Order: sequence, then structure tokens, then C-alpha cells
Amino acid sequence: QPADLRDKLQAALGTFPLFSFWGPNANIKSSQWIADASIWVDKAENPTLSLIYLPHLDYCLQKFGVDFSKISKELGEIDKLVEELVTHYQSQGTNIILLSEYGINDVNQPIHINRILRENGLISVRVEQDLELLDTGISKAFATADHQIAHVYFNDLSERERVKTILENTEGIALVLDEEGKKEHHLNHERSGDLIVMAETNAWFTYYHWLDDAKAPDFARLVDIHKKTGYDPVEMFMNPKNPLIKLRAAYKLARKLLGFRYLMDVIPLDATLVKGSHGGIRAGKQFYPILISDSKISDKNILATDVYDVIWKSIFG
Repeated sequence: QPADLRDKLQAALGTFPLFSFWGPNANIKSSQWIADASIWVDKAENPTLSLIYLPHLDYCLQKFGVDFSKISKELGEIDKLVEELVTHYQSQGTNIILLSEYGINDVNQPIHINRILRENGLISVRVEQDLELLDTGISKAFATADHQIAHVYFNDLSERERVKTILENTEGIALVLDEEGKKEHHLNHERSGDLIVMAETNAWFTYYHWLDDAKAPDFARLVDIHKKTGYDPVEMFMNPKNPLIKLRAAYKLARKLLGFRYLMDVIPLDATLVKGSHGGIRAGKQFYPILISDSKISDKNILATDVYDVIWKSIFG
């Protein structure tokens, strides 16, 4: 809103750089475009509240973990960009809040939760052109992975206690929440899994359901967030085992530019490449997200659900 905002932004700033927003080529350009668009909207529309998402540190921290020798360039880039935004909004007399969506901590253990369910006879697959697709409608149970959280859904609820026991005894899993556990952790949303699984601080969940990489679905090697049954941070990497992978990507891009059909199948299937994740509840305080505000906040530590009140008070007092 307004309806013509997209056209005006694209006329002023160009098309949003989608391939700089996610995937192996993710870089500062997407965050820069968002910042420039936010300043443009502020000057043109003077909104009461602007919520500005800068994704830049998401990439390097998940790829390299908290390794300052590898992420110093990205830290400098985002620092400069935040300075631009703060300088603009301070000149307008705006109340400013700097908020982390989450804090990313180091990980070294992927948990293939759907493979565990499959090995216990709970996952069904459909074979298409010799490749295996997860059949969520027939599977007795399946998991949707989301960083250090996984939602387990059941078509056969009689299996719930057995699955709970299996997962509780799986290395790297910290908690398996049933209905009472979900209430305790404020996760009892109507769309939440029948069980919610939390990883230990050093672990995270993949969506992988195949047992043989040769049978992985074609989209597994693509940046294709809508076909995968869970979040896939490995999409940020090109296959490091293929020394010609960049040439392969260039060839695929050339096919696209010439109007040919193509699949940009350059993503590896090695989850150990991922070095950072978030969502667990046992990370140390040094990994907590931060909130910086012009307004006084009474407590040093607050719940995520209290951020709403901080924003509300910054607008209406």
C-alpha cells in the first residue's frame, strides 16, 4: 500500500535484486535496496511506523558461524548501512529501535529428522523418474524442519508416543514437546506440529528424507524454497566438491539468457557445510538477540513477546 508503490520504487531504485537476497550469491545489495527503499518511502509517505528488515548477517553467520576472521567484511558492510539509516531517521526526529530477529550460534551437527522417521517405517515416498518425493499425505508422520526447531505432523496419531520416544533418544535433540510442552513454551499454535522438537545448541534439523543422494529430488540441488519440506540453509553454498561448479553456473545462466529451459542445480547435499543456526533455547547469553531503543526499557532481559509493547510505547508513549 498504496497500490502503485512497487512501480514507484522500481522506477527510482530498479528491480529488487532477488538473487542477492538468497542463495550462493547473497550479498549486501539486497539489504542496500531495502534501506534505500525505506528512506524513499519515508520521504514520500512519512509513515507512522516503518519496519525495516536487513538480512545481510543472516548469510555469513549461517555459512561460517561466529568466526570474526571470516565475517568481518559483512559486519563492516552492515554497520555502514545501519549508519545511513540511523542518520536519516535521526534527522527526521524519529524514535529508532534496533532489533535482532534472532541470535545465531555455532553448530556442527545436522540432524536428518525425516531420515530417522523413514528408518523407523513412518515416511512414505513417491518415486518419480527414479527420484524420491516425500508423500506427506500417506506418511504416518513427517517433519518440517526450521533451523533448530522441527514440527512433526501425524497422519496416524497412534504412532505419536513411539515417535516421541525415538526422538527423545536421538543424539542432538534437546526437547520433544507434546501438548503440555507446547503450552509451556508458548508454541501451542493451531498450525504447530503435533510434536515440536528442539535441537541442542550445536545441532540443527535438515529436511532431507532420502537415504541415497542419487535419489534426491531434483529440487534438492536448487534454490527452491517452496518445494522443500523445510528450511534449507545449504542453498547458500555452491557444491565445493565440484571444481567446475562456477563454470556450470555460468553455462546455466547463459542458457537462461538465450531463452532455453534450465535448472540451476549447483547446490550441494552436504549439511555439514552449515556452521550457524538459531532457534534453540539453550544457547549462551552471548548469542541472545539484542534490542536497542531510544526509550527506557526497565528490564535487562525481556521476552520476545514483550517487543510489541516496546514498539507500541515508542509510538504512543
